[in-house]
Amino acid sequence: MLPNITIIGAGTMGEALIKGLLRQSLIDPGHLIATGPRETRRAKLSERYGVRTTLDNVAAAQDATVVFLSVKPQVLPRVLEELHGHVPADALIFSIAAGVKIATIRRGLDNAYVARAMPNTPAQIGQGITVWTAADTVTGTQREHALLILQALGEAVYVEDEHYLDMATALSGTGPAYVYLFMEALIDAGVHLGFSRRISEQLVYQTVIGAANFARQSELHPAALRNQVTSPGGTTAEALYHLDKGSFRTVLSRAIWAAYVRSAQLGRAED
Repeated sequence: MLPNITIIGAGTMGEALIKGLLRQSLIDPGHLIATGPRETRRAKLSERYGVRTTLDNVAAAQDATVVFLSVKPQVLPRVLEELHGHVPADALIFSIAAGVKIATIRRGLDNAYVARAMPNTPAQIGQGITVWTAADTVTGTQREHALLILQALGEAVYVEDEHYLDMATALSGTGPAYVYLFMEALIDAGVHLGFSRRISEQLVYQTVIGAANFARQSELHPAALRNQVTSPGGTTAEALYHLDKGSFRTVLSRAIWAAYVRSAQLGRAED
């Protein structure tokens, strides 16, 4: 069982963490405390999961073994200032704020034990993937706790250098948005062809799920899988021609690069 965990900012990812930890019986609800600015939100979390909630970040963090910072990057400086001097010196500080570096968090809380992670939204159903790293000072036990926490959200990939987290932010952290936009376009195209929206959604959802699962289980490169579907002069070849003509790959690559640059900018703004 995990020790006392405080979640500062129990929004979407904070709730996903609560749900995952309890689903896997990794912690007793009484050892979880979540904070948030809205009373109705806090009451909902308490009622749904049996965890303690409060508006007071300082009171929530004082007895924590792990402090999970689940707030937006622009909010984090204020939270760090508020918590400074009120977090146990041996607590693990675990941040998912995009772009905010370990050094910034260490300075802000005067705490040596800091880890960073970039999860994504499928963590809400335990199907996410998180890229994470930790300061050299983080102990072996703290790393074990960190990995257990992240595995409650799905898969976890450890990296030695935190600059990879900016890359993960652009690729996997923001990635679901690209997939949803692609799905939305497919659904709308199906409706344009004449399907009802309900049937078009069903076709697209299962196509995406099935294609992803098949690609993962196959030992073939995605290009080889694509070629299996593409007959010379056929319908798929015609569709792919127009995607390439519209610079589909280039636009997607540029979008991901722009997200990476923005994540890096957020980090520099905090230096």
